[in-house]
Amino acid sequence: MPGPFRYTQPTPPKSATGRTAEVYTQIGEDFGMDKLATFQVLSPSDELLSSAWSLMRESLLSGEGTRTGKELAALGVSQANRCQFCVDAHTMLLHATGDHRLAEQVAADGLPEDEGHARILAWSKESREPGKVSAPPVPKSEQPSYIGTALAFHFINRIASALLAIDLFPGGAQRYRAVRSLAGRSLSKAVRRVPEPGLSLPLLTHQAAGPSWAAGKPVGNAFAALRSAALMGAGLLDEDDRKYVEAQVAQWDGEHPPADWPGLPARDDRPGARLALLAALAPYSIADEDVAAWRTPQHTDHCLVHLVGYGAFLAVDRIATAFETTLES
Repeated sequence: MPGPFRYTQPTPPKSATGRTAEVYTQIGEDFGMDKLATFQVLSPSDELLSSAWSLMRESLLSGEGTRTGKELAALGVSQANRCQFCVDAHTMLLHATGDHRLAEQVAADGLPEDEGHARILAWSKESREPGKVSAPPVPKSEQPSYIGTALAFHFINRIASALLAIDLFPGGAQRYRAVRSLAGRSLSKAVRRVPEPGLSLPLLTHQAAGPSWAAGKPVGNAFAALRSAALMGAGLLDEDDRKYVEAQVAQWDGEHPPADWPGLPARDDRPGARLALLAALAPYSIADEDVAAWRTPQHTDHCLVHLVGYGAFLAVDRIATAFETTLES
């Protein structure tokens, strides 16, 4: 039976050593399962693995605010980004919080009955568009956690859409409500436990101060580390391609590109620029031919996750900058 990984052979938990093993162990303790494909796929780079995990942990899992509210934010971002893998995962995790009716309402594109939940969902969906970014509709003390959750999933969605198969479970079993509910219930104990903040920071390979919206919280250090790790991928492009990709993302307004996207480089001419730009703006459109056109023998799994991570983070950084501007005004 084929696994979830489209283009890489990630390190399985039983074979992991060093920092990767430490991250897997913490994922198992804090999330309730160590075989999370969205993080395992990043294992060819322990820099990306540790920082992506840290950003999610310090926002969604251990940050201030209710887990239900932050799961709604993660689900809304995933819907806005058209990442079905993550939509299904966070529908399941909403079931794990005990909010079964809410989980199914949102999964069916319905509106939550609770007004506060409805505002969080709308806010998270709008966060895809830099021009519509606004402060989260929660108390100020909780805002870093909600912003961190949104940014974590703007990154994770792109990684999942680019590098994972669409189905969360074999055969698409997650499409059945009973399966989603049962899977969620199996994680309810872990979801209802709030892990101690900051324990992921020693796992980071890059240590830097966080952005202003994080107000000295651990989530800020995690975001800064992911930024440093992801932007390492710029070195996989020549200067012209790098400048082109960055200019295209700088102009992006949050729209999903059309099928006949005129700004997308040709696969045969500029495969690296094409792959990075797709990862940023339309990762669900990455095809086998796109990866094959770029991936010469010297391009390892480490290279691929860094190129995709670079493109993905350019879009995240555009949104993060909009948050900073909005909150400072």
